[in-house]
Amino acid sequence: MEGEHVKPTKRLHELGQSLWLDNITRTILDDGTLARYIDELSLTGLTSNPTIFDHAITSGDAYDEQIAELTAAGASTEEAFFELAIADLRRAADLFAAIHERTDGVDGWVSLEVSPLLADDAAKTIEQARTLHGKAERANLLIKIPGTEAGHAAIEEAIFAGIAVNVTLLFSTEHYLGAAEAYMRGLERRVEAGLDPAIGSVASVFISRWDKAVMETVPDELRDALGIAVAKRTYRAYRDLLESERWQRLANEGARPQRLLWASTGTKDPEASDVLYIGGLAAPFTVNTMPEKTLLAYAEHGELGEPLPADGGDAAQVLGRFADAGVDTDALAAKLQADGAKSFDDSWAELLDSISSQAAGGRADG
Repeated sequence: MEGEHVKPTKRLHELGQSLWLDNITRTILDDGTLARYIDELSLTGLTSNPTIFDHAITSGDAYDEQIAELTAAGASTEEAFFELAIADLRRAADLFAAIHERTDGVDGWVSLEVSPLLADDAAKTIEQARTLHGKAERANLLIKIPGTEAGHAAIEEAIFAGIAVNVTLLFSTEHYLGAAEAYMRGLERRVEAGLDPAIGSVASVFISRWDKAVMETVPDELRDALGIAVAKRTYRAYRDLLESERWQRLANEGARPQRLLWASTGTKDPEASDVLYIGGLAAPFTVNTMPEKTLLAYAEHGELGEPLPADGGDAAQVLGRFADAGVDTDALAAKLQADGAKSFDDSWAELLDSISSQAAGGRADG
């Protein structure tokens, strides 16, 4: 009966899924909260984004002193942000370093996003990715690059350059396959050039926004079912790709699979379970990056359901029912990605605005 006391987060970890936190603040680093989550909740990685940093910077005074120092030194607002972010992510990376080492680079990653304003400029994206990766000086740092059509060239170039990448802003199976293709091209070029192809990467598929988008327009029995159906279909494509001859050839050269990551897994529907996308997306050799509130809720009352079936299970039937209800998932995926890119731009502008305001406040105080 001793298994009854095992935390749900530990059960999920033992199934073979990595639990990452979709949050970082200087406070959770300073007060030991992040270290405690690693010890007690089986946390093995972390992701960040501009919205997370904006909230961290504006919700207290933890960053004021460094902002004042950077401003006094003449740093631009963007330079100041990356200095703040890298200072936090270095500390987080160090907390996960033992996991990174123990898993031989499979797990224990933290993520930093390039400026979303560069999304359509592969050359500038790769230049910034190189700069940030070099500045951070941490082997377990992933650079986040959007998996849009325009982002594919930057993903391939970053991988070829040996920079670990978190491909973000993926919504559909097709988006995932585009990211995987860019990753594999980068690796194949490394093999041809006689370079080590063991470069880390995850492909982040956003889930909850699917259900939010159709919540008011589909029949009640289909409510909150679209995100998980899309995930099941994508998981099948992932498993098929890992079995493909093309991937097996790369693996034979020492390449590592680009792991599938479930992102946007906080429940958006107030009537649904607060851990809907945790138990529902349990699958070996994947990652689930979750908001702090969701992680704590799952640790408290989560249940481990059946893991996602390698063949996609009932995904085709469920997606067929959405098609019958008038949902064009291809068109919706394109819209969600375009909306997501705009939202990234808006968040970035708000973040830089917040830093400017803090800097101006610091000057006024001084």
